[in-house]
Amino acid sequence: MTRGRNRKFNPNIPAHIDQGALPQGIYWSENRWFIYEPHPEGGRPLKRTVAFAKARLSELHAIIELRQKGEMRGTLGYVCDRFEESSEFKELSAGTQKGYRECAAEAKGFVLSDGSLLGDVPVAKLRVPAIQRVVEVLATGRKAKGKLPALEPRSSKANHVMRYLRRTFNWGIRFGLCENNPAQGVREVREAKEFRMPRPDVYLAMLAFVRDRATRKAHTAGSVSPYLPAVMVLAYNVRLRGIEVTTLTDAHHHEDGIRTNRRKGSRDNVTAWNDDMRWAWDWLVAYRKERMAAHGRPVQLLAERRRLIVSQSGTPLTKSALDSAWQRAIHMAMREGVIAEEDRFALHGLKHRGVTDTEGNFGDVQDSSGHTSDKTVRRYAHQVPHVRPPKLPASEVGGE
Repeated sequence: MTRGRNRKFNPNIPAHIDQGALPQGIYWSENRWFIYEPHPEGGRPLKRTVAFAKARLSELHAIIELRQKGEMRGTLGYVCDRFEESSEFKELSAGTQKGYRECAAEAKGFVLSDGSLLGDVPVAKLRVPAIQRVVEVLATGRKAKGKLPALEPRSSKANHVMRYLRRTFNWGIRFGLCENNPAQGVREVREAKEFRMPRPDVYLAMLAFVRDRATRKAHTAGSVSPYLPAVMVLAYNVRLRGIEVTTLTDAHHHEDGIRTNRRKGSRDNVTAWNDDMRWAWDWLVAYRKERMAAHGRPVQLLAERRRLIVSQSGTPLTKSALDSAWQRAIHMAMREGVIAEEDRFALHGLKHRGVTDTEGNFGDVQDSSGHTSDKTVRRYAHQVPHVRPPKLPASEVGGE
C-alpha cells in the first residue's frame, strides 16, 4: 500500500486514524474524506467525497487502490458523481440540488455488512434486494457493531435516498454508465409523522420573543433577524412553506388579500387581509425600501420581480438564510426558557398550525391549504372533528 508523505498533525481527523499511514491523494475536511479528480472540461480539480468519519484506515487504502486500478468507473459513487455534473442536474432548483447532494453522500457513505462502502460497489452487481436492505436500515436504524457504525432511524431520509438513486440510475442507463436500475421496484417505507406543529401558546410566545429581539441592533447579543416576526405572521396566516414566503413579490399583493405561490402541485388561493397580515406586509415593504436605499440597489420595475423580503444588504432573502436565521432564533428561545426543548417546532410547522386553525368544513380547510389530495389535507389539519350523537333516544333501546 502507498504510504502518504509526512503531513502536519490535524487534530480534527478522527482519533482512530494513524495520520502517518494515510495513503497519498486522500484528504480530510468537514467531517469527511475526499479526493481530487480532474475536471472533465479542464477546469479546477473537482472535490469528491469518498468516505466519512467512521471509515477505517484500511478502507481508505482500499479506496485509493481501487482508483489506481481504474475500478471506480461503473460504481454507484461514480454514477452519482457524473449525474451531478450533468445538464439534467444543473436544471434542477437549488433546493433540489442540495437535497440530491445530501442523498448522494448518504448513499455513497453507507457502510455495508462487510465494512465496504456502497459507493464503491459496481452498479452491475447491485440488485433490488440490496437497495431494499439499504432503505430498510436507513429507515429503522441500527446499533454499532464491528465495522458497522450506528445509524439513527430516519424513514423520510430513506425514501429520499431511494428516489434519488432511482432517478440517478435511470439517467446512467440513458448515458451508458450502467445497464440496470437496481432501485426500480424498491418499496418505500412508511414515514413517521414529524410535522412539529406548535401549540397556540407556544406559537404566541415565540412570536412575542422574536418581535422583542428583532428591535435590537443587528449582530448584537440577543438579537434576531428583523424580518422574522413578519415571516412568522405570513407563514401562519397565509399557510405558506418557507420557500413560498421568501419568494413572495409585489405581484402577490391583491386588493382583497395575498395570493399564494404554492409549490409541489398545490393550488394557489388568495387569503383575505387581516390586521396581522397588513402589518407584516407593510413592515417588509418599508424594510426593503430602507435596506435597498442604504446599499444603493436599483428597484425592479416589474412587480413580479420585486421580492418582498430582503436581507440586511438589500438582496432577496434566500431560503437557506431564512433557515439559518430561524434556527438561531429557536435555539436562543430554548436557551432562555421562552419555550421548552420539547416544544421546539419547525418554521414549516406554522403552515400546519395555520391549516389546523382554519374554521369551516373540510372543503374550507382544503381550499385554505391548497392541497389537491384529501390525504395531504389530513396530514396538515390536526383538529379533532366534533360530531353529534345518534338520534335514537335511550328509551327506544331499553334505557331508563
